[in-house]
Amino acid sequence: MGSHMLKNEPLRVFFRLYHMESLKSWSLLHEYIILLMLFTTVSKGSSCDAPSSPECFRRTAEAPDYRCEWSMNNTTESNVKFDLYIDEVRVRNIARTWFEINEKPFKRLKNRSVNIWVEAHIGNSSCASTNTSVVLSHTVKYEAPKHISMSWLQNNLSLNWTASEKHPAAAEILLRRDAHRTDSWKHITTNTTSDTSMHHVLVENLLKDTVYRVKIRHRSTKALNPLWSDWSPVVIVPAELEQKPEVTMNITLSNGTRKVALTWKKMPHAATYSLNDTQSSNGCTCKKIRDYPINTTETTYTTFVSYSAVKIFVNGRNAAGSSPPAILQIPAVPAAELKICDNTLLNIKPKKKTCPEWFELQDEDLWPRSVSDTDIKDYVRYLYFEHKCIDGKPWTLKMCLFYQKEGAPLREPQDFIAFSETHTSNLSWKAIPSADQRGFLTHYSLCSVKVSSQDERKECHNISASVMKYRLGNLTQGTKYNVSLVGVTRVGEGPEATVTINTLPEKPVNVLWSLCLLILFVILTTMCTCILKRIKDIFSAVPTPVIPDFIPYQPESQDFLERKEEVDELTLLQLHPEVKSVPEDAEESAVLAGEWEEDTDEDEDNERWDSRMLGGSSDECLSPGSTEEALRSSREGEITDVEQLDNEIAMLIYKKGLVFNVKTDSL
Repeated sequence: MGSHMLKNEPLRVFFRLYHMESLKSWSLLHEYIILLMLFTTVSKGSSCDAPSSPECFRRTAEAPDYRCEWSMNNTTESNVKFDLYIDEVRVRNIARTWFEINEKPFKRLKNRSVNIWVEAHIGNSSCASTNTSVVLSHTVKYEAPKHISMSWLQNNLSLNWTASEKHPAAAEILLRRDAHRTDSWKHITTNTTSDTSMHHVLVENLLKDTVYRVKIRHRSTKALNPLWSDWSPVVIVPAELEQKPEVTMNITLSNGTRKVALTWKKMPHAATYSLNDTQSSNGCTCKKIRDYPINTTETTYTTFVSYSAVKIFVNGRNAAGSSPPAILQIPAVPAAELKICDNTLLNIKPKKKTCPEWFELQDEDLWPRSVSDTDIKDYVRYLYFEHKCIDGKPWTLKMCLFYQKEGAPLREPQDFIAFSETHTSNLSWKAIPSADQRGFLTHYSLCSVKVSSQDERKECHNISASVMKYRLGNLTQGTKYNVSLVGVTRVGEGPEATVTINTLPEKPVNVLWSLCLLILFVILTTMCTCILKRIKDIFSAVPTPVIPDFIPYQPESQDFLERKEEVDELTLLQLHPEVKSVPEDAEESAVLAGEWEEDTDEDEDNERWDSRMLGGSSDECLSPGSTEEALRSSREGEITDVEQLDNEIAMLIYKKGLVFNVKTDSL
């Protein structure tokens, strides 16, 4: 590529044109001679690096324009100009390294081989590229892949980009892990699958929890001379988001609206978070529909919802896709006494700037299904809401239950069972499913009749529609009853649920058991009496000593007065049977007349007492004169019945206030 190329190339072009019979006259020969002179002119003052061979192509097989591209190492100088040659067609003074031309000038050349080269001019020097021979209509070069998207399918990576043509293309993919940027690129060549607008490639056996860097280029599979496109910019493929966000929700109930505060943990590999709700999809939102879904990079979000049932979806997002959504269900606000809507509700046009919302309540266990007012059916229960935006928040103005048309229930109350007793029976059941009620239940009708007699009158009771239990009373013992239960709407009664109950007969008293209980009672009573007496003997009360009035004895002589009488232990009184008026307290008495000595033991006291009773010395008790006088007076009495003379001597011995012994002797 230098002066040698510049010297030989013009001659080669000249002879090629000559053999193509393009030289029809000497005038044309003269022009080409001048051209030869221009080609052989080389500036001696500066050097020129020859540009690369140009590539001329169409972007697609049906594109009307051609694009020629080349490159040059030294393009920093602004005065570089290029001349493009396509056989005899010359395009002058091109300031860029590419040029687009319409098909019309090359219409007669597009289906045959042409020679293409480019010449660069820098100042007074010129240099030309090598010659390239191509058929223009056969050459197609796609643009570099655009709008690349990706997603993980297990450990396989799906890559998608905008298709240049509808048919599949060949693709070349370079990839490596982002954490190992010094590693060599992994090279993969494959064919795409295509639809009308996208190319698809599945790269298998990768690690879905790893970040990759990817480059892509593609080319046509239909063109006769396809060229590889330029490489796409490096694309970062993030790891897959396998877990759903951990979201906490706090609901604050206001008068007509609800404030919902959401908080979630930051997710690894998540670039943004997306939020959406069913209220916006129903159109009852105070924000514009185009604002949904809401994308944020924060981990908190606050919104307002109405009183109707709402689902909120939160998921993490990155270039490879979305995480599974965290679904937050906010049920409708329960009303203590939910009203029944007016039957003409569908015929009334909603108020201005209000949003009606309908929910079908077919199954109470399932989430209510949102429907439009044009989908309202007969015999189906609906929950109606009416909302309005106030200060940018959805407020619920009205909520009620609605039937477009009512009918009698289709099914009976469920699981109707009874528990029998002697005089009563406990009944329980489950409500008729909402889908089978076909109207508003006004009450349940419960009827019972005896089976034993045909003339028995049926007794019926109306029970509230909200009650699921009932106690049926005033039943006859040992009797069979047929009991029926039906649900009643404003239109009529539904099928009845029946159950048969048998009241329990009264059980006879078991005589043997009664006798055993009676014997047991007697035994226990006797034992308790003995125990109480024993306790009374052990803990008997200490009797109070009886001390009669003491009348001092008046002696007959002064000598006897001088003698001091001492009574240390006992006062002995002898009672006669004739005396009837003597009180019981006087029949036996023992008076402590003296003080006991502290150091005298009990044996000495007893001996002293025995000696006195046997006629010992009377100095310590009674004088001899007083004793003989008493005995003489007792003999003088006439005793008619000797057998009834019993003299009882009660002797009570006290020492320090305690009772030690009681002795009774007959004289």
